[in-house]
Amino acid sequence: MTGAIVSPAGLPAGAEPAGSCRWAAVVEPDALVPAAAALVSGGMRLALVSGHDDPVGPRVTYLFTSGPPDHRVELHVPLEPGHPCVPTLAGLSFQGSRFEREMADLFGFEPLDHPQKRRLVLHQHWPDGWYPMRRDAGPMPALVADAGQYPFVPVEGTGVYEIPVGPVHAGLIEPGHFRFWVVGETILRMKARLWFVHKGIEKLFEHREPADGLGLAEKISGDSAVGHGLAYCQGVEDASGIEVPADAQVLRAALLELERLYNHVADVGALCNDVGFGLANAWALSLRELLLRLNADVTGHRLLRGGVVLGGAAVHRLPTAAELTEVSERFEEIAELARTSAFVMERFTGTATLSEANAADLGVVGPAGRASGLAFDARVSHPHWDSLPTFEPARHTGGDVLARYLVRTDEIRSSLGLLAGLAGLGPSVCPAAGAGAGGAASRSGVGIVEGWRGAIVHRIELDSAGQLGRVKVVDPSFLNWPAVPVSLANTIVPDFPLANKSFNLSYAGNDL
Repeated sequence: MTGAIVSPAGLPAGAEPAGSCRWAAVVEPDALVPAAAALVSGGMRLALVSGHDDPVGPRVTYLFTSGPPDHRVELHVPLEPGHPCVPTLAGLSFQGSRFEREMADLFGFEPLDHPQKRRLVLHQHWPDGWYPMRRDAGPMPALVADAGQYPFVPVEGTGVYEIPVGPVHAGLIEPGHFRFWVVGETILRMKARLWFVHKGIEKLFEHREPADGLGLAEKISGDSAVGHGLAYCQGVEDASGIEVPADAQVLRAALLELERLYNHVADVGALCNDVGFGLANAWALSLRELLLRLNADVTGHRLLRGGVVLGGAAVHRLPTAAELTEVSERFEEIAELARTSAFVMERFTGTATLSEANAADLGVVGPAGRASGLAFDARVSHPHWDSLPTFEPARHTGGDVLARYLVRTDEIRSSLGLLAGLAGLGPSVCPAAGAGAGGAASRSGVGIVEGWRGAIVHRIELDSAGQLGRVKVVDPSFLNWPAVPVSLANTIVPDFPLANKSFNLSYAGNDL
C-alpha cells in the first residue's frame, strides 16, 4: 500500500521518508535507548532487529511499527568495527532482548548490559568466536566435541523432579527439547530448547536475484508459503518501487485467507484429537483434504506455492460460492460436534492460561495474542490493499486453550466471509501478473503480513547490483515460543500436548 506518509509520534530528529509508510533515521549508539523509548511511548512495537556487516562497517537496524494508520520507523545504528556493541533494549522490550541475543550469536554484536547473555540460537557445540553472518565468516570450523550440557536453571524443593522430552519426537514433529520441573503432575516450570535445525536461511538469501529468493521464502515454514512469500514480495516491491495492481491485491488477499483456512481447520481437529475426540479430528482432516485440493485448483500447488509473484499474483481461479458454502457447512458440523461435547469443553476451559498482561509483555502476536485479549492484527494495522473489506479481528479474553480454539473457529468463519467478498471483487480471469514499473526505488523495503500464526515481517536490502544484500525474517513463532512455558505454570504434565498444540508454533520458522 502506498500513499502519503503521516509522521508518527516519537519520530527522531532527522528522520526521512524511506519507503511505503516508512521513515528512517541514523541514530548513534548512546542515543538509541531514548529514541526507542520515545517510539514505544508513542504506541509503537519493536517488530524486527537486523544486524548488518556492511563494507563500511557494522550496523544494526531496528524496525518499529504501529497502526492504523500504518506507521513504520527504522533506527539505523552504526557500530565501531573493532568492538561492535550497542546498548540493550531489554528494559523496553522482551522481544528486543531476544533479537539482541540472536544478533550476538550470528554477528558477534554485543548488547551492552543485557540481563541474559547466554547463547540463544547457536548451541554450546558451536565454536566460540565464529559468527556465521559475518562477511568474513568463511567455512564453518569444527564443532566442539566436549561442549557439555545446556545450563538449565534448576528448580529445587521437596518432591521436585525433572522430565526431559525430546529433542527427537515420535512422528513428524521437528526437534525441540522440553525440560519440565514438576511436583506430582503439576508443572512448576518448563524450558523449551530449540534451534536444533538452524539452516542459515538468511545467509542463503544473499547475492540471489530477487525473483530467485521467492522460492526460498515460500519454504521458510512450509505451511506459511503465502504468508512468507507475500511478506518477501512486499519487501522487494518496496525496495524496488514496484506498484502492484489492485486486481493482484485482491488475489493475494484471497490466497492469505485460503492459507489461514486450511491451517485453522487442521488445528481445530488436532485440538479435539489431543483430548481423545478422534471423530472431530477425522472430520477436520477430511475437510482439510478438500481445502488442499481446492488450493491445488487455485494455484497448482496444495500448499499454495507459486500463487504470489513479484509485482502480482498467479491464480488460476478463485473459489466459487458453492465451494465456500460446502466448506462452511462441513466446518459448522465439526464445530457443533466439539461444542456439544462436555468432555472437550471441560478439558479446554482453564487449561494453559496466558494472561493479557503476560501476552503484552512477551509481545505475543496472532491468534495466541488475540485469545488473551490483545487486538493487534496486521490485516488492520498494516493492510496491503486500501480496499480490503473492513472486519473485526477475532478476539477473546480467556487466554486458555478454549480461547485459542475459539479464535480459530471465529477466524475460519471470518476467512470464509472474506473469501466470499473477495471472489466477488476479483477479476473474471486470473492471469499471472508480473513485476511492473512503479515509484522510486529506495533500495530497502519492508513487508508485513498477518499469517495464520501471526505477523510475518521481512526486511529487504538490495545491493548496488540489484541483488539481495540482506534479508531479515521474523516468523511469529520466534515471538510466541516464550509464551508456551509461561502458560504452562500450574498446568499438569498430561495437558502439555494440548497446550502446545493450542499455540501450534513452527520449529522451522523459528529455527532459521
